[in-house]
Amino acid sequence: MAKVIAEKVQEQQGEAVKFVEIKHTRIMQDASGKDVEVLDWTDVKSVDDAISQAEANKANLEAQLTEVNAELADYQAIKDAE
Repeated sequence: MAKVIAEKVQEQQGEAVKFVEIKHTRIMQDASGKDVEVLDWTDVKSVDDAISQAEANKANLEAQLTEVNAELADYQAIKDAE
């Protein structure tokens, strides 16, 4: 699933506030077999919220990567012990 991220400025109480519009898309095939991009849904959130969520997701993925690297090292040690 791909994301198309674009700036979206909205007026709130006479002040311009930055938001992001995130379009969640995927590739499907039409009746003739050609790939077409389909819009699944659209999110609009403040740019600060989007950054916070992305940073939290990044930290989670880095923790998962650390676990996988440790697991891989264990497997490699078992293989090398043969």
